[in-house]
Amino acid sequence: MATTADNREHQRTLLYDRYVRYLFITSAFLMTVIILSIIVFVGQQGLATFKEISPMEFFLSAKWDPTENQYGALSFITGSVYVTIMAVLFGAPLGLAGAIFMAKIAPEWLREIMRPATDLYVAIPSVVYGYVGLTVLVPFIREFFYVNTGFGLFAASLILAIMILPTIISISEDALRAVPKTLEEASLALGATRWQTIAKVLLPSALPGILTAIILAMARAIGETMAVQMVIGNTPQMAKSLFTPTSTLPSEIVVEMGNTPFGSAWGNSLFLMALVLLIISLVMILLIRQIAARRMA
Repeated sequence: MATTADNREHQRTLLYDRYVRYLFITSAFLMTVIILSIIVFVGQQGLATFKEISPMEFFLSAKWDPTENQYGALSFITGSVYVTIMAVLFGAPLGLAGAIFMAKIAPEWLREIMRPATDLYVAIPSVVYGYVGLTVLVPFIREFFYVNTGFGLFAASLILAIMILPTIISISEDALRAVPKTLEEASLALGATRWQTIAKVLLPSALPGILTAIILAMARAIGETMAVQMVIGNTPQMAKSLFTPTSTLPSEIVVEMGNTPFGSAWGNSLFLMALVLLIISLVMILLIRQIAARRMA
């Protein structure tokens, strides 16, 4: 009887495994279909823009005035690029410094406190960052730098730099802690100081993971909407300085998506902006995969 019961339990386990396998395959198939459907839909609507607007006008003109049938998105594209680059320039050194401190300098009890606190930043809604930037950072910039409004690239990039810190800190810390302990011990045994070991041994060894963190942070920054929309000024013009109100692709989509008729040149141009963002995100994902592949090689 025991053998029969064991056989039944074994058959039941095999059946469960088979059903779970089918469930995973079905889920993966559905996710693939959903993602491809989004890409096809956004691409179809976005590329329909070129029936009425030339690619040269859309990508190389900064004149955006739907009432005059002008749909140049250059100011939004450059605004997204500038804000993302500046956010990484501000946030990456701070995030990397925090990762080094948590991985190699902080005592264990302090690390156990800081790691959950760092992860908690991810749970804060972006509108909260934007509201704090609107009520605190923008007035400070206006008074400290003696500018008219305080809105612009500088405020947006500072907010984004704070928002991407948890991504950079968490992934960079994991990369630093994954470096074999023998490399660190060998460097110290040869007479190198702790800081020389960090700079010459640990950081080069963990560089693929650090680059992955930076690229993920860039993907987060370039797609951020609400926080940027609240502090950048939302003006369709090229940024002539760090304190000039301008706009980005996500913020402009948010501002205008409620006013555009579906299927019009105006609405299709917003879909084309979304397609540009989607392509940039896909390129960043491919870069992450290439970096990970080289790290595993």
